[in-house]
Amino acid sequence: MTAIFITATGADVGTTFVVAALVRHLRQVGRPVDAIKPIANGYDPAQAASSETGVLVSALGLPFTPESIERVSPWRFRAALPPDLAARHEGRSIDVDEVIAYCRTEIGKRRGVLLIDGIGGVMAPLDDRRTTLDVMMALRLPLILVTGSYASAVSHSLTALDSLFRRDMNVLATIVSETPGSNVGFDDVVASIGRFATPVIGLPRWRT
Repeated sequence: MTAIFITATGADVGTTFVVAALVRHLRQVGRPVDAIKPIANGYDPAQAASSETGVLVSALGLPFTPESIERVSPWRFRAALPPDLAARHEGRSIDVDEVIAYCRTEIGKRRGVLLIDGIGGVMAPLDDRRTTLDVMMALRLPLILVTGSYASAVSHSLTALDSLFRRDMNVLATIVSETPGSNVGFDDVVASIGRFATPVIGLPRWRT
């Protein structure tokens, strides 16, 4: 029973898809699980159910209410931009210390596994000085790195892993979430990353 932080090589590679899949799997095998996504961008209240936060609320089997949305993602921004810019567009800012405190509170309340869905990539800026990496370093949780199968995924993955390993972060696994329309073979990306890091798990999702 633990908490795990799920981070990524960059935006739009499928961290929420991975977290939701893990939530559903753990629920199916009878394991207590919870999930949060502290910071969500590209959030349109009129389409909340289809947002990344809404996907997690649905996977958890929670009632779709303003309260469940707020509990899963207290920091929500409309613009689909890096978090610091998304906040600035609304005349707001992200208090990174509050984000860390919120995560610690949820870790303390967990009953079973808590999955924390990050925002953007490992180095996504949250304010003028700190990034997602600073949150991960403060929490010191085991990590899962999610990447895609796009053309530069191998380089981006190895760069992210190097950054994490240099800070003695505990990376449990790298998950390759299949990128739609990529001209690079999915299995080739998984194998290429696997030559440099283990374990590497391929998660196909766009095949018919």
